Amino acid sequence: MASFATAQHLLPTSTFRSSPLLPNRPSISSLSYKPLSFSSSTAGFGQAGVAIEFKDRGSFVQTVAVRHLMGSLTRAKGLRFAVVVARFNEVVTRLLLEGALETFKRYSVKEEDIDVVWVPGSFEVGVVAERLGKSKKYQAILCIGAMIKGDTSHYDAVANSAASGVLSASLNSGVPCIFGVLTCEDMDQALNLAEGKSGNKDAEAALTA
Repeated sequence: MASFATAQHLLPTSTFRSSPLLPNRPSISSLSYKPLSFSSSTAGFGQAGVAIEFKDRGSFVQTVAVRHLMGSLTRAKGLRFAVVVARFNEVVTRLLLEGALETFKRYSVKEEDIDVVWVPGSFEVGVVAERLGKSKKYQAILCIGAMIKGDTSHYDAVANSAASGVLSASLNSGVPCIFGVLTCEDMDQALNLAEGKSGNKDAEAALTA
């Protein structure tokens, strides 16, 4: 707008007259501007919006708005969660489970609102997660497992099946199923991701749920 005022002194007055090709277009001087308006909410899913209104001397109003939906990290009280845990490599998965339960507790989820279901291995996690999701008792389901790469291609087959199984569980049940299955090169790496310097990865997955 400042550059427009400067341009009036540099260009002929005829430059700013209405063009015969655009008789109905309002001139810049006839436009009025409203300040930005903000709205937000922190209860459950909040909305944050930015609206800009351009209004001429008539009644026409054009609004450009951006809406954001944001989950709350501090209001998990009253929500129910299920955790599906693979027994295979239990020395790792039990540590992952403990980290997840500690995170739920930190965010006010009561113990009676969490159901833990143990399954033989990571391959079975997706099947049970889908059945739990279809029960419509839970807001989210956390899937925990640990897979250690071996000398054969069996690892790749099970890892791919576990990932696609958890994804299918989410799509078929309509309930978020969080993938918390570790796929590691060796046991040291798995333990490091469960309780070592890399933190507890399923504590992070619980926060996602």
